[in-house]
Amino acid sequence: MSRPVAGSRHRTVVVTLPGSPKGAKENLEAIIKLLPHACIQTAGLQSSRKLHSGGIKALESAFGLSTTPNTTLPVKEPGHHSCGHHHDHAIPKRHTNPSTLVTAPGTSVTRRLRASPYPMISMFDAHALISKHTPAGAEIITRPVDCSLIGYVLAYDIHAPVPVPAFRASIVDGYAVVGTDGPGVYPVVTVSHAAPSDPNSPPPSLQPGQIARITTGAPVPAGATAVVMVEDTRLVESTPDGKEELKVEILASNMGPDENVRTIGSDVAMGSKVLSKGTEVAAAGGEIGVLASLGISEVKVYRKPIVGIVSTGDEVVEHDRPRDLRTGEIRDSNRPTLIAAVKSWGYDVFDLGIIKDQANTLESTLRDALPNLDVLISTGGVSMGELDLLKPTIQHSLNGTIHFGRVAMKPGKPTTFATIPSPSSASEAPKLLFALPGNPASALVTFHLFVLPALRQFSGVPVQTRHLPRVKVTLENDVPLDPRPEFVRAVVAWDAEKAGGQLVARTTGGQRSSRVGSLVGANALLCMPSKVGAEAEVSEKRRERGAVPVGEKVEAILIGRVV
Repeated sequence: MSRPVAGSRHRTVVVTLPGSPKGAKENLEAIIKLLPHACIQTAGLQSSRKLHSGGIKALESAFGLSTTPNTTLPVKEPGHHSCGHHHDHAIPKRHTNPSTLVTAPGTSVTRRLRASPYPMISMFDAHALISKHTPAGAEIITRPVDCSLIGYVLAYDIHAPVPVPAFRASIVDGYAVVGTDGPGVYPVVTVSHAAPSDPNSPPPSLQPGQIARITTGAPVPAGATAVVMVEDTRLVESTPDGKEELKVEILASNMGPDENVRTIGSDVAMGSKVLSKGTEVAAAGGEIGVLASLGISEVKVYRKPIVGIVSTGDEVVEHDRPRDLRTGEIRDSNRPTLIAAVKSWGYDVFDLGIIKDQANTLESTLRDALPNLDVLISTGGVSMGELDLLKPTIQHSLNGTIHFGRVAMKPGKPTTFATIPSPSSASEAPKLLFALPGNPASALVTFHLFVLPALRQFSGVPVQTRHLPRVKVTLENDVPLDPRPEFVRAVVAWDAEKAGGQLVARTTGGQRSSRVGSLVGANALLCMPSKVGAEAEVSEKRRERGAVPVGEKVEAILIGRVV
């Protein structure tokens, strides 16, 4: 039987396949992409006119079909079809072992696969798989309270072991007074500076009819009930040499108890919780300041992952090699870019260099590196070329599990996530491997969308803050839509003159995945919906224009500072 037989009876789609396993598999693969469309039409869930309003080309694009053989179908999120409605049912799950479908390293090019064995999954499903297989704060370590603590996540609640301040302190420069004295001229009997006192000879208590000169932050003498600002006083008499005050007139009246005084524990009460488990120590310094003020010298935090970064490809050479490029060579921009990105988030990095497209070299390099790493990031070698050896090496040589190998997005479709058993001990958590596309824009976009949230999860960051923040922005130029959801590099800025102040965005020019220049100055990724997606994703107006026009709002993921 050269092709499947398909038809319908009442509201049921009927498909007849060949009897041989090979024939059944091949024929089912040929039609399975269109089965959701056929079921919708047969069941009468949507009018045929509306279902086919975009023509054949729109249907082909929606279901990943074209005149090119072996085109694969982007799989929507569970329960969604391209027809604009939603069912609460599960999508079919494949039950075959992917390792039997991936060409083994060293296989002849004539026997390689001609289509990817990995289903195209949504970003939602990709994030779910990464989260499922990434440890969350699995190991607790002790770190000193200094600048090296930035980026770590507290593993337990912090309670104040002492009150802050530990003594009654003045919040102004002026004079400590006994509140019942009121306005008048008083002798200055002592001075209190912001300096340590001798515990064996405490200053005398202030008596009614006396005042003490005091500086900001200095201990308030015993007996004093308030501090009068120097601005509310007048010098009456000084010493003959004019260097010291003898008498000062107090002009203020009705001084309340502890006015201009920081009472003991008024900033931080002893025993109170000052920082919660899961708090990320920020570079702004607030958390370090609180810990230092309490005299806490070390804290328990979750260990950060150790990250290895490698580039692959015979054509890739070091970016700083002095001689000119030969035809077919490209400079390695991915590795320096990713190393900088990972380090900017406070993670230690092993630079594993460039691996050539040789199966034995790739395997040996990964085997040697993995015992020292928690996460490995590679670029290149994940597409369908005869020298794209990473996926076969993961499965056949390293006994790893590829959880997904394609994502319905642009750029970054070949993004791959895998786990590899620890070579050190079976009891250790598997190593995480992110195989990112080789094109520079794809590599950096997928790092921010997939790798960074995993690194933060490993570090113990709570789920609600693992991903980069999203904001609404107003477009300053038209942005074309693509059949796949696209993440467009852009510059987001604050425009104070627009409707009382708005975040605005402009794209960085051409968005081809190989164009590294699209990353220059970019501080955001515009989340552009698929133009052939569900009606909830993109309006009819946008679909007709094939773009989101200037002045409309879209969501943006911030990957840098807003300028």
